[in-house]
Amino acid sequence: MAEVLVLVEHADGEIKKVTNELLTLARTLGEPSAVLLGGSVASLAEKLGEYGAQKVYVAESADLDDYLVAPKAEVLAQIVADTSPTAVLVASSAEGKEVAARAALRSGSGLITDAVGVSSDGETTQGIFGGAIAVQAKVTKGIPFITVRPNSTAAEPASGAAEVVTVTPNISDAAKGAKVTERVVEAKGGRPDLAEAAVVVSGGRGLGGAEHFDLIEKLADSLDAAVGASRAATDAGWYPHQNQVGQTGKTVSPQLYIAVGISGAIQHRAGMQTSKTIVAINKDPEAPIFELADFGMVGDLFDVVPQLTDEITKRK
Repeated sequence: MAEVLVLVEHADGEIKKVTNELLTLARTLGEPSAVLLGGSVASLAEKLGEYGAQKVYVAESADLDDYLVAPKAEVLAQIVADTSPTAVLVASSAEGKEVAARAALRSGSGLITDAVGVSSDGETTQGIFGGAIAVQAKVTKGIPFITVRPNSTAAEPASGAAEVVTVTPNISDAAKGAKVTERVVEAKGGRPDLAEAAVVVSGGRGLGGAEHFDLIEKLADSLDAAVGASRAATDAGWYPHQNQVGQTGKTVSPQLYIAVGISGAIQHRAGMQTSKTIVAINKDPEAPIFELADFGMVGDLFDVVPQLTDEITKRK
């Protein structure tokens, strides 16, 4: 069976959920193999077998952490040249897209970014104009490099041998032109990560101001949920941009998504429309979000949300 390479996303000694999604997707194309790059990452290899990785190519070098993306792109291209896979799957993060682009160029191959699906023959699906139009595309030159949006595929466990193949990185001096001089760890609260949360509560323009986002936070905390926001809310400075859900923000696909005071513009829908259950609270009965919602409540959010939070708290 043809080999499919998956570039592993990891942080703080943990494999990110999107990697398991990519390994699941890779099984539709062939035999998944993981590519693990970093200064000290070999301990993560065994975990990749839980989602079907038959091989894990491990390249360890301090240069992969101490410099920006160029060393990772060189090593990925090196592994591609040695293995001749049928495809390379990478997460559509900011770093992932740059690594994939650089590696594809080095490999003389085509690149497709922000795919939301990949068929067994390598044809991809992309959502454009906020997800209103689906586009099918296929790489026609070299080995397909495809970046896939997080939460586009449900991660499904599968047994894999996770055979470790040690790779000696060959990193050129040219790739060391931009060095990381400092890392600042972002302070994290007690809420789940937005992109990986099982429950997300998002607020929008209907809240009327930053001071009312405490309603969203209290509802989220009652559900052990992450907090999201629409683009209108983040552009207005009511909530941090890293919490934006939408085409230009984060794509989420939780078990439960609650949209509060969000009209449901196509830009926002593109980032949450694959959620398993969608609940909308809005005073406008004609709001587009109700077209997408499984359950909708027409009412004043300032009356509805506190009552909902209290009722959930009572039942915990």
